[in-house]
Amino acid sequence: MREQDVRYRPAGGADEPVLLSPPDVGPLEESYLLRALRSGWVAPVGPDVDAFEREVAERVGTAHAVALCSGTAGLHLALVALGVRPGDVVLVPTLTFVATANAVVYTGAEPVFVDCEPDTGNLDPELLDRTLRDLRRAGRRIGAVLPVDMFGSCADYGRILPICAAAGAPVVEDAAEALGAAREGRAAGSFGRAGVFSFNGNKIITTSGGGMLVSDDGDLVDRCRYLSTQARQPVPHYEHTDTGYNYRLSNLLAALGRAQLRRLDGMLTRRRAHRERYAKLFASVAGVRLLADADASANCWLTSIVVDQETAGWGAADLGRHLAAHRIETRRVWKPLHLQPVFAGSRAALSGAAERLFADGLTLPSGSGMSDQQAARVAEAIDRFLEGR
Repeated sequence: MREQDVRYRPAGGADEPVLLSPPDVGPLEESYLLRALRSGWVAPVGPDVDAFEREVAERVGTAHAVALCSGTAGLHLALVALGVRPGDVVLVPTLTFVATANAVVYTGAEPVFVDCEPDTGNLDPELLDRTLRDLRRAGRRIGAVLPVDMFGSCADYGRILPICAAAGAPVVEDAAEALGAAREGRAAGSFGRAGVFSFNGNKIITTSGGGMLVSDDGDLVDRCRYLSTQARQPVPHYEHTDTGYNYRLSNLLAALGRAQLRRLDGMLTRRRAHRERYAKLFASVAGVRLLADADASANCWLTSIVVDQETAGWGAADLGRHLAAHRIETRRVWKPLHLQPVFAGSRAALSGAAERLFADGLTLPSGSGMSDQQAARVAEAIDRFLEGR
């Protein structure tokens, strides 16, 4: 029996919805969970937590890791450990999920949004440089820069890191979507002072909910670990000298993550196969390109197309509606944070690239658990749409 035939999926027949990136779990995950459950280690501590931290750090090539309840918690702790405080500014890509900016707000600092490169959706280094210079001239204290590895394609750290170093701004890499990706031979998550992964249900690997902070800075990781356990002092009674957080990952979920990590390379292979299938489908379609299509080291977490409606004669929303009618899930590219009501009036350095990607982009089903039959359904539906145009 092939691996994809034994994956666990919600009940449904051949016409069940094709989802964007559902969890991909099976018997291996079940065996790890049962073993952890039967061991009695069910709390946010235990041998699977310790092993999961070691294994992720080894995979990424960092010296340390701390397992947490979410990627957002990792971003928050990294900023706190770096001393980010009220009155600081933290530079955040405007094209990202809201969690990146929320972590900044938790510290009391101010997020400043920076636009993206049109080809990749990642942070624009030139605009970042200009914004850092403007903020420094204005006398603002820069707490950190939070680049995001958009849809599993690493940002241009070869340019970003020197720019941030010159400005004295520490880098926290939001690699929530990028486990298994790389840039110039270096793994996602290993750039900057710290990197943070998400193991949410829709990510490359999942622990149901969870995350991991990785770093070569042992002192920073020790501080994050301490804060993540309610800042409890190492004494027999409950003693607290700092405000802490309940951010640790449970041993059960860490066991799930360990099983997922063993299957990571196979998951990456399947997601890349989906990307290559979409590339062939749209290769001869004028006005359509794949976002970050030149990045051979991306993990292909999600594949997004960008449609020039004037050239193609149709828009991304048209294809999205057609696929929805066939019970195939799609999603628009992230709505830029500077357009979100919660951040109305926030400072932003804009080129218009993120707004264009939001208007013209569409993310297609990309999950590693998508069966061959489901992938064929998606391809057939896209073919029918293109033939009708």
